Amino acid sequence: MSEPKALSYSMERANFHIFPEYCKGCGLCKEKCPTDVIVWSEKLGVYGTPAVKPKDEDSCIACFICEMVCPDCAINIEKKAKKRAV
Repeated sequence: MSEPKALSYSMERANFHIFPEYCKGCGLCKEKCPTDVIVWSEKLGVYGTPAVKPKDEDSCIACFICEMVCPDCAINIEKKAKKRAV
C-alpha cells in the first residue's frame, strides 16, 4: 500500500496539509473554521466527494480547530514561527 500524499498550501501563519485519501467531505472543518478560510476543492476525497482546501493565504489564523474536528485526521496544520522585526 502506498503512503498517502498530502496537498500542501503555504499560508502566512501556517502550512495547511490536506490528505484527500482520508477526507470524506463531511464539512465539519468548514463549519467550525472561525475565519471561513476552508472551501471545497476540485480534488475528490475518499468517497468521491469534494475534499477541502484553504481559499487564500492570509485568512488562516492557525488555530488548529479544523485539524481537531476532522474525524478522519485528513488535515494537518504546521504552524510557522513568527517573523521578528529587525
